[in-house]
Parts: sequence; structure tokens; C-alpha cells
Amino acid sequence: MRVGVITFPGTLDDVDAARAVEYADGEAVALWHADHDLKGVDAVIVPGGFSYGDYLRAGAIARFAPVMQEVVDAARKGMPVLGICNGFQVLCEAHLLPGALTRNDKLHFVCRDQWLKVENNETAWTSRYDRGAEILVPLKSGEGGYQADEKTLRELEGEGRVVFRYAGGNPNGSRNDIAGITSANGRVVGLMPHPEHAIDALTGPTDDGLGVFLSLLDAVVSA
Repeated sequence: MRVGVITFPGTLDDVDAARAVEYADGEAVALWHADHDLKGVDAVIVPGGFSYGDYLRAGAIARFAPVMQEVVDAARKGMPVLGICNGFQVLCEAHLLPGALTRNDKLHFVCRDQWLKVENNETAWTSRYDRGAEILVPLKSGEGGYQADEKTLRELEGEGRVVFRYAGGNPNGSRNDIAGITSANGRVVGLMPHPEHAIDALTGPTDDGLGVFLSLLDAVVSA
């Protein structure tokens, strides 16, 4: 399995995402924001950080990077894509996922280990989890409040497209306690917390996040 990991100016978590891919026995392929091809990868991760300094809005400039046009085209053909934190913001700005991420409700940066409930284990990125399981991974964001209009929320809930929900308290004012969502086909997933920081109990709060990357391995092998 070859997984592209994008680096924009301001990206912070690309190395961690690449390490998580390697923990799942995959090959991480570095993709630069100015690349015009995806180098034959099987999937793409848009990692966390502050792409282009979060000028204008978080993810608003990154969506126009050349590599993102390639990601959008590939995602529409079924390639698995994961957006983590700033990557989730980029995927929303690129209209691969609905809604938007706004400033946390108390206007403070939140950095803590966060419990999540797995609501959907039928995506390319969550098949290794039991539905209803609770996992503990780090959360670190200032613009992590998921917002969408009522029609979009009804669609997400009705179609089972909420993938992760905050458990034990809502840290940022996200509508319906939403921490992560998926596209209609289950191939594109975005979430605010950081599974790549919870792949080894020695360095993270748990290794609960590893299931995200092992799920992708299953999806690629069975494709």
C-alpha cells in the first residue's frame, strides 16, 4: 500500500502521518503542495498543521494548491482520502466533504486527549473498529467547531455519515458533537482529532488511532 502524505507550507503533522502509515505496513510517499500528480499512490492523507498560515480561513488557500486538484479528481474516482485537523478543513473547503470548521466556541485553542465514539465502521478508514467503540486520541485545534446547516446535518445523520462523535463533553461547540464525517461513498473521511498521534502507547495516550491506518490497509488490499 502506497499512501501519499501532502506537505503544504505550514504543515506540521506530515511526518507523524507518514509514520502512522509505516506502522500499518504501508509505504508513505511525500507529496508537495505544488505537485501536479499523485505518484501512483493508493490513498492520500491531508495532514494537520497551519497550511499557508491559515490566512483568510483555515484550509481556504490550500484547496487551490495544484496537488489538491489531483486529490479532488482522484477522490471522485473512489480513491480513499483522509483529512486530519487542518486536512479536514481543507477537504471541506475543497467541497469533498460538506460543512465548515469554525473557531472553537470559547475562542481558545484546545489541546488535550479526547475520547471519541465510533459511529460508522463501514468506511475505508474505520473498518478495524467496532461500532460504538470509544477511542482516546489527541485533539489540538483552534478552529475545530464543525458547522453545517440543518439540511446537511439531517443528511449526515440520516445517511450514517457521522464517523466519530465527541464523547465525555464537546470540546469546541461542534454541531451534534460531530468530530468526523465521511463522504457518501465512505471513501473520504475528515476528523479534527489526531489518530496519527495515537499509534503507539509508548508515545501517545493509547494506540487507538492505529486502527484508522490498518483499516486503510484492509480497504486497499480488498479493492
